[in-house]
Amino acid sequence: MAGPAARRWAPWGAAALAVVSAAALIFAYTTHQRVRGLEAELVKRQADSGTQAAEARLLARQADQASRETAAKLALLEARLAETALQRTQIEELMQGLARSRDENVLADIDAALRVALQQSAITGSAEPLVATLRQADERLARFNQPRLERVRRAVAADLERVRSAGLTDFNGLAIRIDDLIRQVDELPMLAMPHQRGTPTAAPAPAAASAPATGDLAARWRQLGQVLWSEARSLVRVTRVEHAEAVLLAPEQALYLRENLKLRLLNARLALLSRQFEVAAADLREAQSLLDRWFDGGARRVAVAGATLREVAAQSRQVVVPRPDATLAAIATLSAVPAPR
Repeated sequence: MAGPAARRWAPWGAAALAVVSAAALIFAYTTHQRVRGLEAELVKRQADSGTQAAEARLLARQADQASRETAAKLALLEARLAETALQRTQIEELMQGLARSRDENVLADIDAALRVALQQSAITGSAEPLVATLRQADERLARFNQPRLERVRRAVAADLERVRSAGLTDFNGLAIRIDDLIRQVDELPMLAMPHQRGTPTAAPAPAAASAPATGDLAARWRQLGQVLWSEARSLVRVTRVEHAEAVLLAPEQALYLRENLKLRLLNARLALLSRQFEVAAADLREAQSLLDRWFDGGARRVAVAGATLREVAAQSRQVVVPRPDATLAAIATLSAVPAPR
């Protein structure tokens, strides 16, 4: 019984097995297709992700460049804003200056001019800049003729009188006098050179030329005697010499001595112009000592040079330029009080 039944169900089992096998094959094929589709989708999405990443990097670089440009523009705007603020401040100061009254402008100008003149007087050692500025201030105040400025004008007049009476030293004039002395050094006669000492005497005219051809013989003899006596007197000269070595000076040493005297005078000139009064006084004393010791004091040129040197030494002293304190105080007091409108 089992054999026929088994043979009867065998086709059905084979058919079922074939159906199952076909279904398995279909399922496997479908699964394979689905996996391939998933792989293709994954590859596509990966490619899209790479493209998006590249685009994101490009956008990031563009954003970074844009941020830098924005920062540069912001810095430029800040600089222009600071410049605008500075210009605004300057314009405000200018408007305030224009808004001041005429009297305040005059006082400010006089104050500034006086301070500049003080600096110039301190540099040059002369009161001329201060005197000129005070004179101009007085003339300007006189043109305004304002009762409010009368106090300042009185202070200007007082300071002007005080500066004029100070008796300041003209250092430029002293420097010019020292230059003249330097130019005269080579012409001053020295004790060691008798042919250079004293003032040369003009040679008298010959007796034969001065007397008429038909003159008296006695007059001719007298003129000849005077000529002989003058020549004899010029051969001998008595000079008092304080230092014996002065007459024994060699010619080359005399040249060095003159150059040394010139250097002393040049140092004194530079010291005066640079306001080094102690150095100038020492150089002038040394120059006076050289002049008195080695040069012929009986010669007129040496005497004049010595007198000039003593005058320069006496005048080369430090003198403080008076300050116009009264004028500055009057200007400060008047500037503190508001002008009437």
